[in-house]
Amino acid sequence: MKRVLITGCCGVLGENLVHYLAGKSEFELFGLDLFPANEAIATEVSFYRGDITDSDDLRRALQGVDIVVHTASASPAYSREKIFSIVVEGTRKVLQQSLAQGVERVVYVSSTAVYGIPDKMPMTEDDEIQPFHDPYNQAKAQAERLCQEYREHGLIVPILRPRTFLGPNRLGTFAMLFDWAQEGRHFPILGSGHNRYQFLDVEDLCLAIYLCLIKPDDTVNDTFNIGAEEFGSMKESYQAVLTEAGFGKKIRCIPARPAMLILDFLSRLNLTPLYKRLYRKVHLDYYVSTDKAKKALGFKAKYSNTETLVRSYLWYVQNQHQLSQEGGSRNNARWNQGALKLAKIFF
Repeated sequence: MKRVLITGCCGVLGENLVHYLAGKSEFELFGLDLFPANEAIATEVSFYRGDITDSDDLRRALQGVDIVVHTASASPAYSREKIFSIVVEGTRKVLQQSLAQGVERVVYVSSTAVYGIPDKMPMTEDDEIQPFHDPYNQAKAQAERLCQEYREHGLIVPILRPRTFLGPNRLGTFAMLFDWAQEGRHFPILGSGHNRYQFLDVEDLCLAIYLCLIKPDDTVNDTFNIGAEEFGSMKESYQAVLTEAGFGKKIRCIPARPAMLILDFLSRLNLTPLYKRLYRKVHLDYYVSTDKAKKALGFKAKYSNTETLVRSYLWYVQNQHQLSQEGGSRNNARWNQGALKLAKIFF
């Protein structure tokens, strides 16, 4: 039985991964997070409360561990200093301590953010890394370089680059769509809405991680894109949520250029939860090829874009009474809608 430590086990991905792997008999699970574990997690892992940037906390959590799944990360809404501390220095320390304590492999969950806004689709693992000029993208790219360095030291380090994922507990900016849908409102998107935009279900991401735990070293010691196999336009995907809500409301497309100027202004005043990296690309085609993961790992996404969004919306409706009110910047919190909340009167 392999002993697996999940960093960031109380985050959206971490919690879903705990539940996913708890159903597999071949693993003994351990968790590390700066935040306290809820009751569901505490019954499925041996939990350590600690910080990935603290070497002593890591040494304690890594004792006797065979594999690390490094899901701990930072919100793009954090300060540059905090993002680099968590994403870059935190990853460096995870890799250092894992190598020192004889861990067999470290699965690093990166992001397609490292591609920036390329001029061709689909993006493949061989494409140039050219992150958009914001701290989160740059930090993720730098953390990947650290992973590649530690491969040269003999550590097995699978790198997964998932598309934006949704599922149970995922709120953030998506809570705005879910709120407006449940209230029976139309919902705005930038541009024509005809751009092909790929998402990912968190359960499919958990499958990809699981495959990186069980496949041979020479197979997994590589970099893989992970995303939905079936996806269409942004308008089609978001409309599925409004249709599920049952009020007959529609996606409203607004011109991208003037809308981005307004969002730039609101962003400078901290009056919008939307960060530039997001709203500068949501009106563009944005998707990756998963051919490499399918061929090497045997990965195949179970959920389409629309199924993922509807599944996430239904979870939100069923669990909203347990969710905190607006506030916070983590992806399992409702982000404050700021000035965008006032826009409801037009929809």
